[in-house]
Amino acid sequence: MKNVTLTYFDIPTSRGEECRLALTVAGVEFTDERLRGAAWTERKPHTPFGALPVLTAQDHPPVAQSNAILTLIGRLHGLHPVEPWAAAREEALMAWVEDLRHRMGPIARIKDEAEKKRQREEAAAGYLPEWAAAVERQLGAGPFVAGADLHVVDIKLFVVLDPYRKGAIDHVPATVFDGAPKLLRLHQAVSDHPAIRKWYGR
Repeated sequence: MKNVTLTYFDIPTSRGEECRLALTVAGVEFTDERLRGAAWTERKPHTPFGALPVLTAQDHPPVAQSNAILTLIGRLHGLHPVEPWAAAREEALMAWVEDLRHRMGPIARIKDEAEKKRQREEAAAGYLPEWAAAVERQLGAGPFVAGADLHVVDIKLFVVLDPYRKGAIDHVPATVFDGAPKLLRLHQAVSDHPAIRKWYGR
């Protein structure tokens, strides 16, 4: 890929961050374009689906949707399985991360603080541990999904877990995923990867 740009909001989280990290681990030089306010309003009609992130590269049409971007980066740079069944398994886990975001995202937008608290506590008692348990059942000796090799699925799992592990989600304890030790091991292994450490140590 030449003249690569990753466009996302000016926040160090979520779908854009996992794509930034994947490009970083892949060793791809890219422009980290971060939009806010009026700049996003102006750009939105010109994106493929009216949403971010978007990956652009010389001689190619733009690619949107985080899982598509991650899979492309992974295939081009050895961070996604070649074997179709193994690839499908990791893509299913990536879709499972999006299921969590679709479940928890609307709660963050609730204006009534008491209702937000109630729904987050309810999720912490049921949905979130159950979500993690489903991932846990698919992890082996690790530390990553594929064993010793870091793939884009691991980066995606790391990014979605990180704010929970830091206790950054109000009314959800930082221990919410403690019942999934293999998943926590994966999170730590990604955090310890040299390219990830370099990115956050800038």
